[in-house]
Amino acid sequence: MDGGHSAWRSAGLGLVRLDGERFYTLADIEARLPHILKRKNIARYEDGKVLIGNRKDYPFSKNFVTCKRVEDVAVAIETMVTQGVGPWVAAVHAMAMRADQLKGRADIMAGLTSAKDRLVRTRPTNTLIRSRLEDVLKSASLALEKGRNPTEFILKRIKTITDQMYKFYGRRAQYGAKLIEDGDGILTMCFAETSFVLAMIMAKESGKDLTVYVPETRPYLQGARLTAPSLQACGIKVKLITDGMGAALMAEGKIQKYMTAADLITLDGHVVNKVGTLPNAIAAHAHGIPYFAFAWGCDKNKPDRASIDIESRNPADILKVRGQQGDIPTTLDDIGAVYPAFDITPPKYVAGIITRHGVLSPYTLKNGFE
Repeated sequence: MDGGHSAWRSAGLGLVRLDGERFYTLADIEARLPHILKRKNIARYEDGKVLIGNRKDYPFSKNFVTCKRVEDVAVAIETMVTQGVGPWVAAVHAMAMRADQLKGRADIMAGLTSAKDRLVRTRPTNTLIRSRLEDVLKSASLALEKGRNPTEFILKRIKTITDQMYKFYGRRAQYGAKLIEDGDGILTMCFAETSFVLAMIMAKESGKDLTVYVPETRPYLQGARLTAPSLQACGIKVKLITDGMGAALMAEGKIQKYMTAADLITLDGHVVNKVGTLPNAIAAHAHGIPYFAFAWGCDKNKPDRASIDIESRNPADILKVRGQQGDIPTTLDDIGAVYPAFDITPPKYVAGIITRHGVLSPYTLKNGFE
């Protein structure tokens, strides 16, 4: 049973056109975003410190975690102060901070290389953090070769990368919005971040009525704390649900699309995302509901699912509401637990990958990024 996905594949998955659509400037995009997704509130380097938007406290408090050392940034990433694109944004700003703390070409490059190695280990599944860190390390090396300030070069490179990132957000969002039909119920998972939120905003601005169903996303409740408030702030209708409700809502006819982010996609089209993504994808396939994932592309260094390193987080996180930050237990302290941070969805359950180049088949995604 194809679950209705053949209709999307036969349509070309790449034939969602934007001809004649408006061009969204960086200012247009920034103005539409909720507080948590504005770039200054993700992470920044200021007065010798890295400030990271504290998503563990959001939406009940809007504050920043202040980091004075690379290790402070690494620990903040590991303890879920930030997630999504946040880890690599915080990490590259940590490189700017570290460059500022060091003197002499040899010491700067040695210190930055050590910082990169530490920061890469913070989130082993999402490989984008490594490529971004290697990128800014090259900028620092180039600055030193030219006798220039490496911190300035790193910060300039970060701005170039993030400007491009937000432009791509807008493009992906436009493709995503075109997939949404008037009256759609859309199921998501965890916090699908900027492209997803923008797609919902653009669909609404085009006159489409939509409702987003948001699983609370245990144990840190990113769906309840990040996704739902962000969408509500943008005027999108939101219904919060528990993590196991997706299939039941599909059976009731309330869901017409399933849309998430993707932390990683392999060359052969496997989608890695927050644990819990896979069961919803299987249920969507069974009910003939297309599953679309927003993604940068595929990782050329990850050929298949066997090459993926799935991060295992502390099982104690699921013994309390909101993980170890919470003080409300979910069970007895001596109950065993397991907590893989991500799961892997095979391409047969994926109708399309929403990229800056269009909506592409997971089977041919790599061809669009060669």
